[in-house]
Amino acid sequence: MSEFLMLGWNVAIPEVDIGDDIFVVQDDSGTLRRVQVKTSTSKIRKDGFSAQFSVPLKNLRNISNVLVHYIFLVRHNHNWSKPLVIRQDYLLDYFENSHVGTESNGNIIFYFAFKNESVICSGNDFSKYSNNFIDFPQIDH
Repeated sequence: MSEFLMLGWNVAIPEVDIGDDIFVVQDDSGTLRRVQVKTSTSKIRKDGFSAQFSVPLKNLRNISNVLVHYIFLVRHNHNWSKPLVIRQDYLLDYFENSHVGTESNGNIIFYFAFKNESVICSGNDFSKYSNNFIDFPQIDH
């Protein structure tokens, strides 16, 4: 939430939790973004670290007028990783067309491997989503 506030966006936590963790709003224009935050603890690898996340498939496929932005954060060595910020339709496309993630009990399990500045999931490079707040441009008040 603090990152969005630093960018000048207003943030709110929904009173009823039906999948969105945060609503992010650009007050001047009324632009609304829905955010789902996923966290994990790192597992040390000889060449970096990895983390696993679970996303309900029904939520991922529930495309509406306002897309969800998934933010994946990893707790590694007592610090948070750079967030991976991925729009819902992109993540769904990776799953359905590039075989990213594994379906299990109605969830998609995403396994990310972090090495230096690269982020790999199911053989696909997700580095461009690291700290990618392009859909949340700085707002000057």
